[in-house]
Amino acid sequence: MTGLAILIPAALFLGVLGLAACIWSLRSGQYDDLEGAAVRLLSDPDEDETPRN
Repeated sequence: MTGLAILIPAALFLGVLGLAACIWSLRSGQYDDLEGAAVRLLSDPDEDETPRN
């Protein structure tokens, strides 16, 4: 019974902490430009540079 008295509040705290992190990431714009991240991942950084003479 003592174990449940520790585990239940700990589980609730971690759940609230995860929910707060999810809400923070949504409000800070982490998921605004999903296409841009996919394109940047596939692009070659050497192609973007201008050739040096």
